[in-house]
Amino acid sequence: MENEGTFDRDKFHQFINEYNYSFMFEFERKYLSYDYVVPRRKWMTENWYLSIVYSIVYILLVFMGQKLMEKREKFNLNRTLVAWNLVLASFSFIGSIRFLPHFIFVLTHKGIEESICVQDFAQGVPGCWSWLFVLSKVAELIDTLFIVLRKQKLIFLHWYHHATVLIYCWFATKDFSSSGRWFVLMNYIVHTFMYSYYVFRALRFKIPKWISIAITSGQISQMIVGLYVNAVAYTKKNRGEKCNVTYNNIYWSFFMYFTYFLLFFNFFMNAYLKKQSTLKTDKKVHIKKE
Repeated sequence: MENEGTFDRDKFHQFINEYNYSFMFEFERKYLSYDYVVPRRKWMTENWYLSIVYSIVYILLVFMGQKLMEKREKFNLNRTLVAWNLVLASFSFIGSIRFLPHFIFVLTHKGIEESICVQDFAQGVPGCWSWLFVLSKVAELIDTLFIVLRKQKLIFLHWYHHATVLIYCWFATKDFSSSGRWFVLMNYIVHTFMYSYYVFRALRFKIPKWISIAITSGQISQMIVGLYVNAVAYTKKNRGEKCNVTYNNIYWSFFMYFTYFLLFFNFFMNAYLKKQSTLKTDKKVHIKKE
């Protein structure tokens, strides 16, 4: 079985000196310690299957919840929804600005291929925010609770995305896949805008349509970049060069990003292009009747 994600104590400490943050919070500083980081990685290696259990339970509860809500009045959770989305938007924003300096350093000093294949964000600030990112995928399941309790339309894309992201993130973390650097940062950035958008929508702000189009476009772009990252990793490994991501990870990640791309693109077409086309057709019919 491939296990290119392992790293010993010497390798761990070698990575620490490559990029130094001028300021670190105390909770981030803990991730400079090999004895603090590795036990957590070991726990993930031994327990990543729990993500499958959580996802199955999540899907069952979603559909059970919808059944229970059929004959009940919907809940008014606007204030709670604002608070929840504000927390997630803030978390994603902080994660973005803390992770980004290290990402830029690696990209400018080592290039795209190395940024995908070098496993050097297991410690310090990026290590901390990578770990928090993985754990946040459990918390984000609560998003669906608001949809169910408010009796809103729940589309396949929503719960499929939540469940599979959770499983993949935990699966990738057990090997600490190097390509995760890209996936973590992209998700943090997209979620910063997405959850901020949800905050203003819950506050009843009139949001221009182009903003929702831009956010969905960002999500689609994220999937395209994800496919590219996997293609680079696969090509590099096939050339016999070192890339700290397993073939299993590449296959599953490619499948995941490809299905997301199809689903988000379909959502974009139905939500914006087809709707716009229908409105134009209806307008023409209305004019002809007049």
